[in-house]
Amino acid sequence: MLDRQPPALRGQDGEGSVQVHQDADARIEGAKVFSVYGKGGIGKSTTSSNLSVAFSMLGKRVLQIGCDPKHDSTFTLTGHLQPTVIDILKEVDFHAEELRPEDFVTEGFNGVQCVEAGGPPAGTGCGGYVVGQTVKLLKQHHMLEDTDVVIFDVLGDVVCGGFAAPLQHADRAVIVTANDFDSIYAMNRIIAAVQAKSRNYNVRLAGCIANRSRDTDEVDRFCDRVGFRRIAHMPDIDAIRRSRLKKKTLFEMPDEPDILAARAEYLQLARSLWAGTEPLMPEPLEDRDIFEFLGFD
Repeated sequence: MLDRQPPALRGQDGEGSVQVHQDADARIEGAKVFSVYGKGGIGKSTTSSNLSVAFSMLGKRVLQIGCDPKHDSTFTLTGHLQPTVIDILKEVDFHAEELRPEDFVTEGFNGVQCVEAGGPPAGTGCGGYVVGQTVKLLKQHHMLEDTDVVIFDVLGDVVCGGFAAPLQHADRAVIVTANDFDSIYAMNRIIAAVQAKSRNYNVRLAGCIANRSRDTDEVDRFCDRVGFRRIAHMPDIDAIRRSRLKKKTLFEMPDEPDILAARAEYLQLARSLWAGTEPLMPEPLEDRDIFEFLGFD
């Protein structure tokens, strides 16, 4: 059988892998970098934005990068949908030297810097290219030199090597889940993807955030089984839904008891991540095993 993998990619990300690899010179240095993953619709953008504000409340200089063609990662921070880096580059025929930082970076609530990388049109291109171009552009304009924390908010489930591209920059990967089968199943697959990347990059798993969940029993049971850890719990409160409708983070909402408790949880999570979490090396389950483990025939 012919080996169709380019020589530069062989053996770097697991058997059969064809990945988009970033130039070593484009790696993010100096800042602590976190990639937020999880099942589509689980609340990654809400989590990322509130976590970004929590870091900023601790006095950190924060940059959030949305990695979804919907470019809605940062709208609760800025109050509107930003144009994407890839669309802005198209407008100048990919002559990045014609751009200024204010063309693609917007300051959001409490000074959080916001970028929407965007993505290729459906069925074309690779998300990894878009992430790589975004980081390259940020470095060219020296936007990472005065940054303490970078948060990548990554598209949905693991669908291709391209959307694993932020893991080439990240120190820690965080998974957002809920206390249900579909979310935990997706988390199991994401764990496997991060583990594959960790063989060749510095990224390690920090843990999971139980989101929109009254209980955490199934999440905790899964974590105990595979050697993972829950690092936060965001309960299913209506204030989070209302904050999205108002295009605001929880830190801009009225001081209601539920909102104050959620803010405190985000602040504690930010403190823990900044202090440094133990690198986890869980052992994901095979698909058949996780079906049986979670009680399905």
